[in-house]
Amino acid sequence: MDITHFKIGILGGGQLGKMLNYTANQWDLPLVFLDKDPSFPAGLNAHTFHKGDFKSYEDVMKFGKNLDVLGIEIEHVNLEALYDLEKKGVKVHPRPAMLEIIKDKYLQNQFFRTHDLPTIQFEKYETKADLIDAVQQGKLSLPFVQKSRSEGYDGRGIHIVKHHQDLDHLLEVPSIAEELADIKKELAVIVARNESGEILTYDPVEMVFNDQNMLDYLYAPADIPPAIREEIIQIARKTMEAFKISGLLAIEFFWTQTDEILINEVAPRPHNSGHHTIENSVTSQFEQHLRGLLNLPLGSTRLIQPAAMLNILGEPGHTGPPFYSGLEKIMNMSNVHLHLYGKPETRPHRKMGHATVCGNNRDEIVEKIEILKSTLKVITK
Repeated sequence: MDITHFKIGILGGGQLGKMLNYTANQWDLPLVFLDKDPSFPAGLNAHTFHKGDFKSYEDVMKFGKNLDVLGIEIEHVNLEALYDLEKKGVKVHPRPAMLEIIKDKYLQNQFFRTHDLPTIQFEKYETKADLIDAVQQGKLSLPFVQKSRSEGYDGRGIHIVKHHQDLDHLLEVPSIAEELADIKKELAVIVARNESGEILTYDPVEMVFNDQNMLDYLYAPADIPPAIREEIIQIARKTMEAFKISGLLAIEFFWTQTDEILINEVAPRPHNSGHHTIENSVTSQFEQHLRGLLNLPLGSTRLIQPAAMLNILGEPGHTGPPFYSGLEKIMNMSNVHLHLYGKPETRPHRKMGHATVCGNNRDEIVEKIEILKSTLKVITK
């Protein structure tokens, strides 16, 4: 395969696309993107950036009709166009039938049940009123977590109900209600597959979330017993074998107080829980994703050294052109790798970048994370 003449496109032009370009540019792979504005992160280093709406049938069809392979950077794209492009012979990854399941939390959980994959107990509800009625009739007990069936990511589309007064703030959308798991740790695994059926997994990572249910930082490798690690990896492989998609599948898990391993949710693309692999694995998740999409041999997932990945979020109370306060001090730190996404506007809790913090042991890494969190602030002047 001459990848320098291979036509591959990505729907979405955010920071994941920008980091896919790290490898695409290294390989001289002419990766093209579709999104609303070339000022978005992927437009800063893309081979080609097409202006358009990935939710528009016409824009997606026009973009994809002459491609060899079409991938995604975000799940919320026009599915009808993907089905029609697939019929025309374009290889679409993930397959539209699987993306239709994954982008709907109810269908996703049903898929886990059907394929005997461990997940938490759940029920679906069409309206807020239906959910309240289920609680009043004793069919649904507190505490529980309400999740919107679609469009939920980065902490959005989630409402935790611990007390009856929390029912006043239920989401007004079709949703599922899940039992509130008694969690020991939240973990994640990136698993890769190519069309030939080769599957490789990265080491599980340990995730810490902030008050907005967004990933604050993660540790790699996770501090878990060998038996739990092996169980998670086996479930991850089984999940990928069930979906049979090419590229990456990011899987988030709950490790409960009773040592159950439960799948929380999946994403069929590069994921926040794999950003540390750029500096810290033999093959980054972004290179691995392109290998999977192009049906190339998968690369080694070996971890080079212990690391953490810290999300850099916009400070509360600041909206507008970003200013990175404390940058000079961070640049003076050893084995700290900064990625700023180049978004033209910061907003409270918006992902503006990340830092990978490498070290010899967990204590050294924790010390660096605390310095980063207290020093680097994304504000407006």
